[in-house]
Amino acid sequence: MVKLEDAVIARYEKKGEKFEVLIDPGAAQKIKNNEVVNIIENLVIDTIFKDSKKGTRVSEEKLKEVFGSDDVETVAKEIVLKGELQLTTEQRRKMMEEKRKQIVANIVRNSINPQTKTPHPPERIKLAMEEARVKIDPFKPVDAQVQEVLKALRPVLPISFEKIRIAVKLSGSDCGKVYGDIKSFGEIKKEEWQKDGSWIGVVELPAGLQNELYDRLNDKTKGNAETKIV
Repeated sequence: MVKLEDAVIARYEKKGEKFEVLIDPGAAQKIKNNEVVNIIENLVIDTIFKDSKKGTRVSEEKLKEVFGSDDVETVAKEIVLKGELQLTTEQRRKMMEEKRKQIVANIVRNSINPQTKTPHPPERIKLAMEEARVKIDPFKPVDAQVQEVLKALRPVLPISFEKIRIAVKLSGSDCGKVYGDIKSFGEIKKEEWQKDGSWIGVVELPAGLQNELYDRLNDKTKGNAETKIV
């Protein structure tokens, strides 16, 4: 269960009646994003209220009448999905900051400067978002906001979402060390073993990850990996 001081009120009005639950704000956001969440574990108390501040509970009869069920989990999910969250200023600030970090990470991972073909560092994205006065919705999924943010950024920052292909050549022993890493960065489009025992592959990955890939390869192969954008 969640501590009262950490919870928010989810409020929903149906058939002229008001219904409330006390729930963890992060869990509420996930529910609104249609993610799987154990609702009961994220409630302060497994009860549906008419007025949570007064502690006025809704009877099972009323729940069945309005929702067709007195199951707390079922009713609470509908309240959160269709209702509004009553956030404190501090709760809203924290949720917006967390969502901002997620959006920045997504953009850094997938974007490059089309003029230089190099990734933008996180700080540059953050500053551009401030300059463009980007507004973040704490409840809207990251993927649904990224394109809106990109549209706002383009007048102040050269940026585009691209995938690149990088050819990698490794010795046989080094291949065993980093093959799994390469696959984790993107999709291996082509690979073959050479007569000298070396491995050559072409990996397609989000453009923003190229420097991270280079760093990983250099670290694990002691600088012996050969790479080239193709």
